[in-house]
Amino acid sequence: MGIIDDIKYNIRIGNTLLRLIYLNVALFIVVNLISLLATIFGFKESWNLLATRLLYMPSNLHELLTHPWTIVTYMFMHADIWHILFNMLWLYWLGQIFLIYLNSRQLVTVYLLGGLTGGLLYLLIYNLFPNFELFGYNSYLVGASASVMAVVFAIATLIPNFVVHLFLLGSVRLKYIALATLIIDLISIQYSNAGGHIAHLGGALLGYLFGLGIRKGSDITAWFANIFLRKPNLFRRKSKIKLIYRRPNLSDFEYNRQKAEIQKELDRILDKIAQSGYDSLTRKEKDFLFKAGRKD
Repeated sequence: MGIIDDIKYNIRIGNTLLRLIYLNVALFIVVNLISLLATIFGFKESWNLLATRLLYMPSNLHELLTHPWTIVTYMFMHADIWHILFNMLWLYWLGQIFLIYLNSRQLVTVYLLGGLTGGLLYLLIYNLFPNFELFGYNSYLVGASASVMAVVFAIATLIPNFVVHLFLLGSVRLKYIALATLIIDLISIQYSNAGGHIAHLGGALLGYLFGLGIRKGSDITAWFANIFLRKPNLFRRKSKIKLIYRRPNLSDFEYNRQKAEIQKELDRILDKIAQSGYDSLTRKEKDFLFKAGRKD
């Protein structure tokens, strides 16, 4: 029961990134358990057809109008174990960097809007261009890849020179990782899974525009968060303890001076991360960054 208890603990008090991953994994397990039962009892084909129609996003406009929820459900479904494994590893890896600079609410918003943008671009391309129109009546979109691409491009646009250490490749800047994924998706459109790669580009576009906006001091996704993420939900940590924050008994000058010093130290640490990676921080710097994040 140790693993189960750990999962329950992380769901209860863990961060938003882990909750997103747990949700994807839980849905994948449930869908595949039903598929296993369908195989055992001899109605696998019927189940596959039902799951596709109810959970995957169709490129056919008429079918989408009768199943509008699929533009959301598709981004939490996955075709097979390798599909979800790759997506969740990307989400966990880049999501951790995302949360160093941005907050949990923005992570959820970018994930959802990235998936929506990817789905809409997929729908648009498949219905406007003749080469894709032929496949429109039996094409379905599935997977969190567009959402994950939005997270990747958001953080790569915000801190393009952030260094990560890759096995065999060594130190690589985020901008080059994002560029490589973009080129791969563009080239891959002409081969298999064109719809998936088109959706990836839509997610990448949303992430790029979000990161660009943050660099200029504005959050283009704030309207979405204000409408859909205002009330406590699955992705917001719940607490039974009510905390009351009081401003220290300081003069305005002293209060603002201390605030400026904290911000200056935070900026220095973030610059160090961008240049040398998170692992280059001292224990003291990591503690400072953690406490600053808790106050946000």
